[in-house]
Formats: sequence, structure tokens, C-alpha cells
Amino acid sequence: MPVSQGLTPDDIPAPDADEALPAPLPRLATLDLIRGVAVLGILTINIAGFAGPMISSTTPNLPWPVGPLDEAAYAFNFLFFEGKMRALFSLLFGAGLVLFYERTEAAGRDGDLQQLRRLGWLLLLGILHYLLLWWGDILFVYAACGIAALLLRPLSNRAMLGMALGLYYGWHVWGMLDSAAAITAETAVRQHLAGPAQISLFTERIEPMHAWAAQELREARLGYLDLIHIKLAQRPFWQVQMISGVFSETLPLMLIGMVAYRRGFFDGRLPRRQLAELSFTCTFAGFALTAMFLAWAWQRHFPPVAMNAALVWGLAMPHLLGGCGYAGLLVLAAPRLASTRIGRRLTAAGRMAFSNYVLTSLVMTFAFYGWGLGLFGTVGPLAQWGFVVAGWTLMLAWSPIWLRHFRRGPLEWLWRSLVEHSVLANRL
Repeated sequence: MPVSQGLTPDDIPAPDADEALPAPLPRLATLDLIRGVAVLGILTINIAGFAGPMISSTTPNLPWPVGPLDEAAYAFNFLFFEGKMRALFSLLFGAGLVLFYERTEAAGRDGDLQQLRRLGWLLLLGILHYLLLWWGDILFVYAACGIAALLLRPLSNRAMLGMALGLYYGWHVWGMLDSAAAITAETAVRQHLAGPAQISLFTERIEPMHAWAAQELREARLGYLDLIHIKLAQRPFWQVQMISGVFSETLPLMLIGMVAYRRGFFDGRLPRRQLAELSFTCTFAGFALTAMFLAWAWQRHFPPVAMNAALVWGLAMPHLLGGCGYAGLLVLAAPRLASTRIGRRLTAAGRMAFSNYVLTSLVMTFAFYGWGLGLFGTVGPLAQWGFVVAGWTLMLAWSPIWLRHFRRGPLEWLWRSLVEHSVLANRL
């Protein structure tokens, strides 16, 4: 991911004359700070997948029921982080695509070609991340969607935004309509009112969830090399399957991020009052819609079929609103936040987002899988927050220390060197 260096005066927009506030940060520094928040936020979502099994990220009461405190911890994460952090990260990735293109073209090089090489290497690094560490890799997905976004870059803002929203909401509405019968069947079963057809449909949806959880629990006890062998032999195209499931979410969000960057959302060109109104409205609306569904689901102890449909399809609107709202609030806060101690650490974590993302995979898979501490399936939603805080502390502690001595994070350096076909100097 791009690092904050090589800025020119043109990269620094002037402050609004009617605002007695610090001037906006250089656009890369602003994006780095937001990216730092996003990479920390992503861990709050991924932790349930690390702790396992996967179904526990859909509902805290599978594969085993949990108590009120665990449900409360799950609800907190659901309200503030679920979907919104993924949307924020996707928006930032889209903005980064435009930024990289502009800077490459300004340097007299072919922006599209360099970007294609960059995304091609990210595909390969994503495959390695999946094979060597964790099934939940997003690098491959982001690279594939980034290539598609790159092909659409010449479109106008209006055409790109229309395509993004049409694909995003069309896909999600179709998914909810397809899931309606199963949700109705689950409700009927819970209320002991289901007929044979509804029982059959509910069973058809719930049994694969239990079967996959049992398989995960068995595999999590295996050694490191055994897990790699299973991925190669049994699930070599897992990442391609992931793309088919999230392409119509991730690509539109990237396109929206590209439009937002072009329109000055991230670099101070958008009037501050307009940005504030947009950010607070989106954040409030995202919270309100999420809270409405949460109130329904929590009262029913998070029914798995309905929860899965909501997370994959039904909460598209609050996820997008929340991601945009968070991005805007962070842009507003960035001029003051970046000068604080925590702000500097967040910016450093953002400059090393690639390295930090893979580092958390290494640390958390060691903590939970059989080749490490073997805690898989034993840590509930409340206790998972201990691992989240530990991961945040690690990222915020080591990132500024590393960047005192090096220009880029270790994986950022590797990625850039691969793209440039040269071993780049990294020591300061």
C-alpha cells in the first residue's frame, strides 16, 4: 500500500478561509491514518473467524449456546464494527487505486500498467497468505476486484457511481428475496408452527452450518503442514469461491471509494460543512438501521438463518452508510488527531497496513490453531476482545518503531520491490 512520502506542495490543499482549524493533512497522510483505524477495525471482525468456528461469526449461539455477556459482546461488535469496517477498508482501497494511478502518471510512468503489476503480485501474495496462514484472506479478493475496478477507471464519476450502486443494491436485494422463504421457515420452526416443507427447508440450511463447524473443529487440531495439505488437496479454489460470494459487494465499494477520492472526499476539497453533514448523517443512519435489526435479532438470540441473510444481504444499506460515515468523521478528525500520540501511531499502523494485516493472521492462527496454542473453539465473544486489544497494542507499538528505521513495512517493501523488479533500499 502507498506510503506517505514524496509529497509536493500541490498535494497539500489550502484550508477553508472560514474555518479556524488546522489545514487538512496531505492526502496520503490522511488516508494512512484512516487506513490505520481500518486495519485495527478489521481485526474486530476477523477475530471470530480466527477463534472459530466460522459459524460463530454469524451467531454467537452456534455451535454452542452462550451466556448474556457473550451475547452483549457480540451485539457491541455487530453494532459498531460488523460490515462497517469492511466497507471502510474497501472504500480506502478504491481511493488508493486512484491515488496510485495519479502519482504514477505524474512521475511519467504508465499508471494502468504499474497498477496491474501491483495487483497481480497482490493476487500471488494473497494465495500465499491463504495457504500458509488463514482461510479468511482478503488480499486475493481485493486484488481481483481491484483489477476489475482498474478496467472501469476511465468511466465518469456519474457512470461509475451509478454502476456501483446498481450492482451493490441489485445483488443484495436479490439475495434477500432468495433468502425470504428460509427466514420464514426458521421463524415458523422456532415458534413450533412449521409444516413439513418449512422444516425441510430449515434443515437444508442449518445442517451444512453444523457440518462445516464440526469439520473446522477437527481440522483446527491438525499440524501446520497438514493444514496446508488440506488446502491444496481439498480446497485449492477456496479464494475463487470467496470472490463469487463477495465480488458484488467489494467491487462496488471500491468504485464508490474511487469516486469519493476524485470528488475531494479524502483530501479537503469537499467543503467542511458539507462533509460534516454527510458524515454525521451517514453514521447516524447506519447505526439506527443496524440497531433496529439488532433489537429484533438479540431478542431471539440471533437465529442463524436470519443472521446469515442479514450479514450477507440485508444489512447492505447500514454497512455502506456506516463505512462512508466513519470515513468522513475520520477525515474531519484527521488534522487534529494526526498530531496526537495515538494519531501518530494510527498513521504508522496505516502505512504498514499490509504487514499488520498479515501479522495479525500469524499471531491469531498461532493462538487458536493446533500448531500453536490450540484455543480454537474455546474462546467466546467476550473473551475474544482480550485478543483484539492485544492485537491493537501490538500493531500500535511496533509500527512506529519499525518506521523509525525503515521507509516501508516489511511486506510493503517486498511488494514494492516485486512490482519494480528490483530490491529497493529500505533503511532510512
